[in-house]
Amino acid sequence: MPSACDSPIEDIEDMVSFNDPTPHERQSSRKSIIPRSRKNKEYFNCHYVSSLIPGTQKIWMKTWGCSHNNSDGEYMAGQLASSGYKMTEADLWLLNSCTVKNPAEDHFRNSIKKAQEQQKKVVVAGCVPQAQPRMDYLKGLSIIGVQQIDRVVEVVDEAVKGHSVRLLGQKKDGGRRLGGARLDLPKIRKNPLIEIISINTGCLNACTYCKTKHARGDLASYPIEELAERARQSFQEGVCEIWLTSEDTGAYGRDIGTDLPTLLWRLVEEIPEGAMLRLGMTNPPYILEHLEEMAKILNHPRVYAFLHVPVQSASDSVLMDMKREYCIDDFRRVVDFLKERVPGVTIATDIICGFPGETEEDFQATVDLVKCYRFPSLFINQFYPRPGTPAAKMEQVPAHVKKQRTKELSQLFHSYNPYDHKVGERQNVLVTEESFDAQYYVAHNKFYEQVLVPKRSEFKGKMIEVDIYEAGKHFLKGRPAEDSKPFTPSIAAPLEKGAVSGLMQLGSKNVLLNFIQISVSHT
Repeated sequence: MPSACDSPIEDIEDMVSFNDPTPHERQSSRKSIIPRSRKNKEYFNCHYVSSLIPGTQKIWMKTWGCSHNNSDGEYMAGQLASSGYKMTEADLWLLNSCTVKNPAEDHFRNSIKKAQEQQKKVVVAGCVPQAQPRMDYLKGLSIIGVQQIDRVVEVVDEAVKGHSVRLLGQKKDGGRRLGGARLDLPKIRKNPLIEIISINTGCLNACTYCKTKHARGDLASYPIEELAERARQSFQEGVCEIWLTSEDTGAYGRDIGTDLPTLLWRLVEEIPEGAMLRLGMTNPPYILEHLEEMAKILNHPRVYAFLHVPVQSASDSVLMDMKREYCIDDFRRVVDFLKERVPGVTIATDIICGFPGETEEDFQATVDLVKCYRFPSLFINQFYPRPGTPAAKMEQVPAHVKKQRTKELSQLFHSYNPYDHKVGERQNVLVTEESFDAQYYVAHNKFYEQVLVPKRSEFKGKMIEVDIYEAGKHFLKGRPAEDSKPFTPSIAAPLEKGAVSGLMQLGSKNVLLNFIQISVSHT
């Protein structure tokens, strides 16, 4: 991933430390932000409207991208709701963006245009404005930086009054860069049964195709005890599944003198019986040195035997041009070791088709890799050059070649059925979601394979035993075993849909919204 912006941004807010007041402390005083004069008017345009009272408006929010971005969105929604805003169709649009691929940014840009056409006020957040705040289509808009989500209420308050405010600074404490905003902020979980915890932000790589590095920066990890406390609070609010997320979970702790296995063993202590932990994406270089411990952790009954390890290409030449900092033999070693030590483990991976300089021989090596491992979960991406990245300046593979390679690899992926051998098995599964067609509940077994089960209210949030009777490309179907009873892993009743998490611990009255719409798109 490329290094941060070529020149530092001059118009950023002051750095914020953990000693700053919390949103609840600010809410008690509720003083308006006094605009500071700036040389560049783009960064503060004041059109004061005294008749608008902040905290009484409706807000519509949309989030694109990864689980880290979704967690940020949940935190922003929770703070706004606890401050009195209603999260529904709306006077103001809060758009939380993703910069990984061109289509995601295109959707973001089009949403801004649509909001402006409807005379809506707009506040933008996420990786796009953090990485490129001076883009023409962002002129005059308020921006919440990726490490400033704890100040979303301030920014929205000012946007409601007609001010344009941009908070793009990094969180620091004693000169050390922090993982981001506090973990004990109010949030509204999209799914009350699932808590998404960001364990670190940024990464140690400099991949030539990646725009996210411009936004998230270098690695900054949260301390282990803060993460353990967040997990503990989540379980006290009825959560039964935790997702750990970051740009690279395998690099966790290298900046603060610890490592990922140490964190995971600590978190396992907080997980109630029947509840589960899912580990997020890790790049091969940083997981290699922890393979023995990772195998032990993935075998733990309260941890999904699942790991997302992006390979991107099976060609060492392409990997070198990507600056991925590993060779294909390193990736094979990770997969082979875990498959041997963690029977049945699910390895998910990503592949980029048509990276600059990729030859037919390079591509065939990637095809052979997929044929060898038959990955049950495979994210295939046609290469898109992101502006400002080194890969955008390289000689590009013709568009029709990229399209053909993407199609060929997709056809290969859909040619095999990874779950057929599971039919007839009896499995314990944790039920956490509803299927897109609303016909089933969605559960996951130990290997984080999706299992569709009958939609019975008594199953939601429960560990149940099922007999697998059907297998599809991306799912299994299970019927409840006749001689089993649902097990409740939650140590408390889950919060209701739309309830704000964390308010009881912070001494405020819990809030339940009449209606909440946080629309999430994975790209």
